[in-house]
Amino acid sequence: MRTKRVLAGLAFLLLVTSGCQQKKDPERIFDRKFMKVIHAARQEAYIFQARNFIPGGSVALSIDGKLVWSEGLGQASTDLEVPATRFTKYRMGQVTQVLTSLAYYRMAGEKVLDPGEMVWKYLPDFPEKKYQLKLQHLVDQTSGIRQPTDQEVNWRGLNTTLRKGIENFSADTLLFPPGMYQYPTIYNFTLLGAVMEEVTGHPFSKVLSQWVIDTLKLENTVPDNPLVTIKGRSDFYDRNLIAQTINAVTYDLRYRMSSDGYLSTAEDLVKLGNALLSSPVLPDSIKKRMFTPPLVNNESQGSMGNGLLFLADRQGKPFYAARANVRGSAALLLIYPEEKLVLAWMTNLSDEGEELPVLRIANMFRDFLTGNYGKVAETVKERKKPDKQDSTEERVGEDGPAA
Repeated sequence: MRTKRVLAGLAFLLLVTSGCQQKKDPERIFDRKFMKVIHAARQEAYIFQARNFIPGGSVALSIDGKLVWSEGLGQASTDLEVPATRFTKYRMGQVTQVLTSLAYYRMAGEKVLDPGEMVWKYLPDFPEKKYQLKLQHLVDQTSGIRQPTDQEVNWRGLNTTLRKGIENFSADTLLFPPGMYQYPTIYNFTLLGAVMEEVTGHPFSKVLSQWVIDTLKLENTVPDNPLVTIKGRSDFYDRNLIAQTINAVTYDLRYRMSSDGYLSTAEDLVKLGNALLSSPVLPDSIKKRMFTPPLVNNESQGSMGNGLLFLADRQGKPFYAARANVRGSAALLLIYPEEKLVLAWMTNLSDEGEELPVLRIANMFRDFLTGNYGKVAETVKERKKPDKQDSTEERVGEDGPAA
């Protein structure tokens, strides 16, 4: 008996010491150099989530490829009281289209796909249309394919496929000749995903892993399958008729997997943003193409494409965004090439009421990098308090019309 106790004690000590030797990832990442602005940004994030009754979220930010801030905010599951962490997975929604676009351009570069070919060449059972519908029209959001109805968006079928998804619109006529206008719809990337499956003979999840996810080491980016257990997946939430936060119903988004059916973490989105800026494994031609606005109607630059929004700040400097709003999640990715700043914020409740304040947080860090952070606030304090009329004019002049 005594021998058994000694052996049990030794086994316990061995277990404890071996556990101590394992290196654990930190729960949060704070770069001391940026602590002043991180403190203000955290306050902004916490207040926003509390004000909008968002149970949980995760935020990550990198500068020049280095992660300077990453943490979970709130809870990934209110029922189980599980906190949100750096590794919590949320629905990435339409940000999935950035991944699909990358796979498309890589496949085009390897001559697996031809951007100038008609869709029905690759999908013979997809009905031919009155106008020429090319693959490039799909990533440019200029195809003329309609947007889904509310019933289609909220469809609750299970164990579905991309082929099932394109049945919703395959027989419809195009709204306009492809290339004439930009008209964003998830169906563009649903159709592109089906083309990729047909050409490769593999399910889209395998296609995306082969061409993008494994290459960029996006280890926490996976398809959202409600029928299997996925480590770190957040619970999802919705609002009822009186705006109370409730558990969201189950949705199977695999029928539009290539458009908005993936899960990811904020850190993986930041890794994706950095890859678009400077990854050595992506050809420069592809990185340039991802940030090039499409030509609409052969005369003007489009405002979106490749899953991205093409934007400019007040000084005219370009930056890029990918935004998602799906049942049970919201996600925003910002990319600033000049500062090499990438910011991602994901939550387990959509932000349809009030958009995530990522621009405000990003500008805090941009001001910090240029040495301007806090100077505006100090200047305002030193000014003599203006009368009501002057105050209004000041807000209009600096920030646009007052709310």
